[in-house]
Amino acid sequence: MLVLRWILLPFSLLYGFIVEVRNWCYNREIFSVYSIPVPSILVGNLSTGGTGKTPHVHFLADYLKEQHKVCIVSRGYGRKTKGFRWVQVNDQSEEVGDEPLFYKKRFGDKVLVAVGERRSEVVKRVLHEEDSVSLFLLDDAFQHRAVRCGLSILLTEYQKPFFNDQVLPTGNLREFSHNKKRADLVIVTKCPTVLTLQEKEDFRLRLNINEKPVFFSRIVYGQPLGFKGSYWNSPKQVLVVTGIANPELMIRYVSTMAEIEHLTFADHHDFKDSDIEAIHRKFDTFAHSNAAILTTEKDFVRLSQNRSKGELDKYPWFYLPISIQIDESEKFKSIIDQYVGTI
Repeated sequence: MLVLRWILLPFSLLYGFIVEVRNWCYNREIFSVYSIPVPSILVGNLSTGGTGKTPHVHFLADYLKEQHKVCIVSRGYGRKTKGFRWVQVNDQSEEVGDEPLFYKKRFGDKVLVAVGERRSEVVKRVLHEEDSVSLFLLDDAFQHRAVRCGLSILLTEYQKPFFNDQVLPTGNLREFSHNKKRADLVIVTKCPTVLTLQEKEDFRLRLNINEKPVFFSRIVYGQPLGFKGSYWNSPKQVLVVTGIANPELMIRYVSTMAEIEHLTFADHHDFKDSDIEAIHRKFDTFAHSNAAILTTEKDFVRLSQNRSKGELDKYPWFYLPISIQIDESEKFKSIIDQYVGTI
């Protein structure tokens, strides 16, 4: 692996240099930049994924939706459509992407969700069609420099921080880590349940983010929910099925509850009939009568729309809801309130 890193290093330097030139052009407004005219919060990262953007965007939308008309803007990664599109509850994930559909199913009419490749054009379209929108949440837009948000939140995973990583293809960073300076605050995600004050301070120092606020969050798992409303009966064996970027934390958690086997698919995987058949064949090999199939809530969004839904109903499928808990949450919320209130 070390040898491969050295081989790929020149390509990383070239890629990073190209991104630096692009950033330089945006910093000097050689490339046009659209400033969103209403309060707007960006949630993004420096790496290629798996830092927990979805639950953090959900946290912000849930907190702000009562006082503001919130619109979540996303690229709609994995969709088979192009251009601007409003997300509706009855849409298919292949039309709008699984994450935007997840948001819409969670919030319904309380939050608007729109997708499009060009975030600036999506925001303009939303404001033209829905002038009641008073706040935007931009999902995974740290590198989308053509649109300027009022508050930029950068996420980095506790076990895989950007200061221990390198630019693609040697590492997983989309740009050099010094570009962290564009963020207004940093959230360290997927932290251990217990994190001492000294451990937090040591991490802050390694982030080297100057005086900008740093918060620490952790994932909180809920009670597994059945696809067809069935009850989670503490199964002895669990077949875990994931199609997300970083399932390690979930695997460790489920391992504390049952004996598990894990079938992993690529991030945003579009489950085919053949995948469902293979999953069920694997489950049929389980010896224990008290067994279940468990997946993530994002995967549930895609799986529940599969053409083999009738086959899914024949098996004990469950999904695991998640939320986040932010240390010093009141301080974090006060920063959000102060920003929104001063616009």
